Amino acid sequence: MTRLWDKGAPLAPQVLEFTAGEDHRLDERLVRYDIEASIAHAGMLATQGLLTQEELTAIRAALVDIGRAHAAGEWHITMDQEDCQTAIENLLTARIGAAGGRLHAGRSRNDQVLVALRLYMREAAAELHRGALRVADALDALAVRDGAIALPGYTHMQQAMPSTVALWAGGFAAEIRDDAAGLLQATRRADKNPLGSAAGYGTPNLNIDREATRVALEFAATQEPVTAVQLSRGKAEAQLLFEITLLTQDTGRLAADLLLFYTQEFSFVSLPAEMTTGSSIMPQKRNPDVFELIRGRSAVAQAALVEVLGLTQKMTSGYHRDLQLIKAPLFRGIDCCAQILSILPAALDGVRFRAEHIKLDPGIDAAAAANALVTAEGIPFREAYRRIAARFKRD
Repeated sequence: MTRLWDKGAPLAPQVLEFTAGEDHRLDERLVRYDIEASIAHAGMLATQGLLTQEELTAIRAALVDIGRAHAAGEWHITMDQEDCQTAIENLLTARIGAAGGRLHAGRSRNDQVLVALRLYMREAAAELHRGALRVADALDALAVRDGAIALPGYTHMQQAMPSTVALWAGGFAAEIRDDAAGLLQATRRADKNPLGSAAGYGTPNLNIDREATRVALEFAATQEPVTAVQLSRGKAEAQLLFEITLLTQDTGRLAADLLLFYTQEFSFVSLPAEMTTGSSIMPQKRNPDVFELIRGRSAVAQAALVEVLGLTQKMTSGYHRDLQLIKAPLFRGIDCCAQILSILPAALDGVRFRAEHIKLDPGIDAAAAANALVTAEGIPFREAYRRIAARFKRD
């Protein structure tokens, strides 16, 4: 096994463990994206005369087979390999010999890591977008099912104005669809091709074509100048995590409402047995754990965002090894959001509003009564407000 940076000197085991960290595990999800980018890079090198057509054919076939084998679980990245880039190149050279080593011309592990991350983020954002729309659709279905049921609208945790289940569910559906749109817009920074920037200063004396890899990988633009690439590290990741945070805050508020509505004091909703858990000591309990965890996981997403922002603040320009630490919070935030979006439609499908338990406060139509006075008598709203308020004096 040869690491991409090996010069023959031994590496202390504790240094390997500390510097590689959990990258060998995290990078399992980046293997297919690194292979996709490597195939595009190989095609460009062949066009530029840096690979022969025979070498290109061998590289492509081997990379496809390596990717297939990984997807089938036939190999995994080891600690000794550090990351997916080393693992793939070692497998490639073992299969086709010296031609595999030619593939690294014109790139560094820095732009190689970043292109795989950006390809992954584009796909992850698209999948989260689809998941958010499924949640909004589930809210629409809830509105159709129970939408006509009257529901108090709250301000300051007090009944304020009349509402309905349709209005309640529709508000959340609209915001979650807006969050879904934000996820796609968050890929703007991830949609720039970093390949060819190498370690941050380009590829001296090599005639590479960055536009060719941009087209092959369907990036919207090539990131220029090359020195901007390392300065941009963490920005695309933070932008995606910000939109994830907004989405999970909305799902958290949705869950908080349902948790309140499910209490015995409210009893506005019922939940199916298969979506609740029991207590180890209290036989009567059915606990809404799913919604409690949805509420809580908004903090996980926000913490991931703060972690990424904290890692990159006040760094000098150029590449730094601590940029590697961005992967863990990025993946954690994406996974957290994906888990919420996966279970929430099924959870919402079991929610039933209980009209017989929903009581509206007699004063809930006070604002409507004031507006009616304005219309009927032509008086200023403030006068109507005072007249109606006198009817609802509270201790």
